Amino acid sequence: MAELYGQRIQTTVQTKYLPFVVDTVLNSNVLFQRIVRAGKKWSGRTLRSPVKVSKNTTGQSFRGFDTFSTAATDNRQYLEFTPSFYQITVALPGDELSVADTESKVLDLMKLTIQSDTEDMADDLGTIFYADGTGNSSKDPLGLAALVDDGNSVASIGGLTRSIYPTLQSTVTASGGTLTLALIDTLWNAITSGSQKPTITYTTEAVFSFYGQLLRPQERIAKTTSKMKGMHGGTGFTSLDYNAKPIVGDEKATSQAFIMVNEDFVDWYALPFFGAKPISYKSQIEGNDYVAPVGLGFSWSDWIIPANAGTVVGHIYFGGQFITNNPKRHGKLTGITGI
Repeated sequence: MAELYGQRIQTTVQTKYLPFVVDTVLNSNVLFQRIVRAGKKWSGRTLRSPVKVSKNTTGQSFRGFDTFSTAATDNRQYLEFTPSFYQITVALPGDELSVADTESKVLDLMKLTIQSDTEDMADDLGTIFYADGTGNSSKDPLGLAALVDDGNSVASIGGLTRSIYPTLQSTVTASGGTLTLALIDTLWNAITSGSQKPTITYTTEAVFSFYGQLLRPQERIAKTTSKMKGMHGGTGFTSLDYNAKPIVGDEKATSQAFIMVNEDFVDWYALPFFGAKPISYKSQIEGNDYVAPVGLGFSWSDWIIPANAGTVVGHIYFGGQFITNNPKRHGKLTGITGI
């Protein structure tokens, strides 16, 4: 940028730096923010969730001396999950830190770098939370592609094969390219039983717009939702309603998909990394939807000074697992390209 003023001003007036950084890179990350902020603590070697997979079929009407079945019914199994871990490296040269640690500093370079890298890591994980967990040789955490599936793409969940235990299958419906209210109604009914209903729908911004176009003008009311799975506060997001439940557009969402989730049956179980400490800070970054601290599961190694370099290095860790214990209560439409 060309200098506006001559040396009279250049040599007599200081430059003013604003005490925050504006993020022009990261976009929305609704699912990840919502799930992780309502995280629960991990405990144990593995996480097992008992599930009922069949009925007791020994019931019968009878009269007089009819004999009854004495067979025992074994109608339960367990879903088993193991934790996954993710890290991002934070590094700074010591000479820059020496210059930055003076009275004229505006921002704390070390804290700002940790904050920025934590948000970059959350952005990476937001993409993973929509995937199937097979990334990086299946070291990635599970995502909605695994949790919400009928077995055709992801054959098993929690160690149980969906074709053997069909009650672990989600409803997956090809849209044929067109989003209609009839398709949405059919999906809703397929995964609803009595009071067990989807609580939220995740979709892309494009499909979110398609849904808005299906509504009559008086129904097309966007709401700002700040309730994060039972938690108040945090970043709000804009939603449209279907059967009084929010539909939200997420830039991380699976392309052309319309994913209904019952949040009573999905959870993030967080596992802090050994020897690291929880991340907690007041962010110096504005212009995105990340609100610090990012959520349960993030840990910080603290700064490490290498023996052979004048630098400092640290690692941000994220551990735990994204699970479902009732996949049949979720469903999705796929291949949506218009209305």
